[in-house]
Amino acid sequence: MSETNYLQSDAIDMLKATSRTFYIPISLLSPGLKEAVTSAYLCMRAIDEIEDHPGLQLSSKSDLLLSISQILRRPFDENALMGIFQPYKSLLPEVTLRLGDWIKFCPPAILENILESTSIMAKGMAEWASKEWKIKDEEDLDQYTFYVAGLVGVMLTDIWKWYDHTETDKELAIAFGRGLQSVNILRNQMEDASRGINFFPDGWEFEDMLMYARRNLALADEYVKDIKTETILHFCKIPLALAYGTLDALTAGKEKMSRAAVTDVVSQIVGK
Repeated sequence: MSETNYLQSDAIDMLKATSRTFYIPISLLSPGLKEAVTSAYLCMRAIDEIEDHPGLQLSSKSDLLLSISQILRRPFDENALMGIFQPYKSLLPEVTLRLGDWIKFCPPAILENILESTSIMAKGMAEWASKEWKIKDEEDLDQYTFYVAGLVGVMLTDIWKWYDHTETDKELAIAFGRGLQSVNILRNQMEDASRGINFFPDGWEFEDMLMYARRNLALADEYVKDIKTETILHFCKIPLALAYGTLDALTAGKEKMSRAAVTDVVSQIVGK
């Protein structure tokens, strides 16, 4: 098996292991586009695992993320990357330790965009880790959700344009990311609280975050209207529909959508 085929097999396996939401829509993408989005997802998942890691001190998280950000801004040096991981090798998950592989897997023509967005995200995550994710108001929430999710929208917008010149609005893409992230915040509220973390702005209740999520998801609805390529449209519509379904489940007092409901949502979109 060639290195490319080996990496492709590993990347798809890692994608399946790390994302319930995105594995299905990414697996439906056309060749070339699938590799770019898989690489992008895994690069960002790699740094997200550092931000969320329960066994790392805040200072270690911030230092690691800042170092990664700086490495990704230069011509990529895998040895430098492995050097900063070395002291934490026993703690970090495989998806993080193999960040260099996910970078190698990326189609060269779009790699610079993916590295830039991942670098900005890592720097933003480092800053919020150093502030212990204390979100005072909606402006703070907007800033935090931009770094951890809005940048995903920016990066995907760049990928769509690279792939077939699909033009989409980056501000709406940022809102799309914010909408998905705020749904995650609502869904994980109790789990986050058990770790002593609260992503709700001061004074906000469930209904306030629910309104924030729905407002941003409405902008995500506008985002997808510009997309004509079917494979990209399916990719965007699936997580959007799952986000709406999750909000409905949460407001009905459930923890999440059932597996059957998820399958039904995907079938409805792909079958259209």
